[in-house]
Amino acid sequence: MFDSISTKLNDIFFMLGKKGTLSEKDIDKVLREIRIALLEADVGFKVVKQIIENIREKCNSVELRTSVAPSQVILNVTSEVLTSILGSEVSELQLKSESIPVILIVGLNGSGKTTTTAKLAAHLKTNGQTPVLIAADIHRPAAVEQLNILGDSIEVAVYSPKISDSAPEVVTRGIEFATKRQATCILIDTAGRFQVDEDLMKELKQIYAKANPIETLLVLDAMAGQDSVNVAETFAKDIGLTGVVLTKIDGDARGGAALSVVYTTGVPLKFLGTGEKINDIEIFHPDRIASRILGMGDIAGLSEIAGKSFSHNQAKQLEKKIKRDEFDLNDLVAQMNQIKKMGSLTGLIEKIPGLSKKNIQLPNGEDGEKNLRKIEAIVSSMTLNERRKPGIIDGSRRRRIAKGSGTKPNDVNNLLNQFSQMKKMMKRMSKGDLKGLSMFR
Repeated sequence: MFDSISTKLNDIFFMLGKKGTLSEKDIDKVLREIRIALLEADVGFKVVKQIIENIREKCNSVELRTSVAPSQVILNVTSEVLTSILGSEVSELQLKSESIPVILIVGLNGSGKTTTTAKLAAHLKTNGQTPVLIAADIHRPAAVEQLNILGDSIEVAVYSPKISDSAPEVVTRGIEFATKRQATCILIDTAGRFQVDEDLMKELKQIYAKANPIETLLVLDAMAGQDSVNVAETFAKDIGLTGVVLTKIDGDARGGAALSVVYTTGVPLKFLGTGEKINDIEIFHPDRIASRILGMGDIAGLSEIAGKSFSHNQAKQLEKKIKRDEFDLNDLVAQMNQIKKMGSLTGLIEKIPGLSKKNIQLPNGEDGEKNLRKIEAIVSSMTLNERRKPGIIDGSRRRRIAKGSGTKPNDVNNLLNQFSQMKKMMKRMSKGDLKGLSMFR
């Protein structure tokens, strides 16, 4: 989702890094370019204005003009400001309650609300909870059926409505059902509309009164852009929200909604939907997303995914390889294959410093599988030494590899160039935080 804005900001900082010192004019130009990049990424005008003001204020408070690496300082400042706008800290689900904690899931049709409800149940179950799902969308039988199918797939009980039940009645009986099953938390999937209307809000208020939820989460489609802000403001005003789940971030959305929704509504982002599979959901970490927006990947998130895919020892070895600059093409293919078993390849790619779905041309679905097979074929046609040290691959070797893999020399060039860029970014991130960066030196 952050490919477009990440690429533009990377270009800005790369050009900035060529300058040894910065004048007031240079700073103005950089801020203007950042402003344009944010606006083009669909970040709201008021949010962009605040971001630029905050960056300028922080830049004025540090010794920018006398700094050995002024571009580094501006990068750090920008990261701090973006993290602050996104919420600064992780906002966890609140499950402490005298009765069974209820999580109310709301949103418009097509946002991924029902799937997200099941994903959250799977997430909670993985973390030791015993969730029960309530299908309170009485207006769309397909949603009830979908939730039952998803519930069966993760072995979580689902309460379904009777034909004559109203939505509030479904919730009341669903809570009784969950109590008998000794549930530790309840998730309620509610009806959506194609747009916010009076009937929707009236029904939600009735459900809210019956459920008394400890969490009310709004599911928003990242592809909706600035419309997401309007939807969030309406829900926050009419029923109150405790958090937002942003879905479809593996798509081609420009990414501005994430920045705009939090700043405009003051409601924290709690989860990101990263793909279609039941495990494709992750806790929202403001600092990690800021890092991804700036093209620096998400090493912590990558380690967490690796921990789920590999054994503890394998995950530690991967982390060591990245920090020692020993990550090679064999590791890249192995990781992609492991992550493919779990969920979204895009989710992996966006977490690797210097890599993106756009420039490695690896979208989800059949095209993604096809491109992965192409990468595997190219790497398999290399010698063991070439895989470990891609820098030795000259023109004749590239032609040989292309012929052996049934691809074109340009395909080999693209993979090697992208891997080289990724390695450089990993090296800059070797200490795992912004302070360890040595960019543009």
